[in-house]
Amino acid sequence: MQYAAFFRNLNLGRPNCPTKAQLEDAFMRAGAASAASFLTNGTLVFTVPSAGRAHRVFAGACELLRETCGLREPGYVRSVEHLARLVALDPFAAVDRAKVYACCVTFLHPDSAAAPALPLTSPRGDVQVLHWTGPEALSLSFKPGQSPGSPNAFLEKLLGLPATTRNWNTVQRLVHKHAGPTDR
Repeated sequence: MQYAAFFRNLNLGRPNCPTKAQLEDAFMRAGAASAASFLTNGTLVFTVPSAGRAHRVFAGACELLRETCGLREPGYVRSVEHLARLVALDPFAAVDRAKVYACCVTFLHPDSAAAPALPLTSPRGDVQVLHWTGPEALSLSFKPGQSPGSPNAFLEKLLGLPATTRNWNTVQRLVHKHAGPTDR
């Protein structure tokens, strides 16, 4: 089975971050059958036989990355099958893309409390959370001024726990590339 790891604040090759080779090698050394970095934003797809094994490989890879390059940021694991089901829901179908800066998915910490009522809008009006899946929040980012809203910053402050956010098209592209015909 294929799983995706989404790391917070990881940009390949930056200080305290691995290179692409280090990231992939850490997962392989931790027991993955395959590991492929996806973009440069701390997203990686790896193959293991089960969900339990995915979490053990992820934990082992994180330890190796701490030792190798000092990476201390958290990450979150989702099966590619789960991501394919999320993409199949087409949660942003009704959104006029010309009116938003980005459609986003935030991978939440497992200890995140129950979500507040929706829709939820940031005080600046630059982020609107549309849907909670349980382990993810689906939101819109707007750019009312010089910089766009950050769903990650808004949700981390709201929930008091670390999270990591990806542009929705990143998840769509990952699923398109890695989901098998039976996962769609």
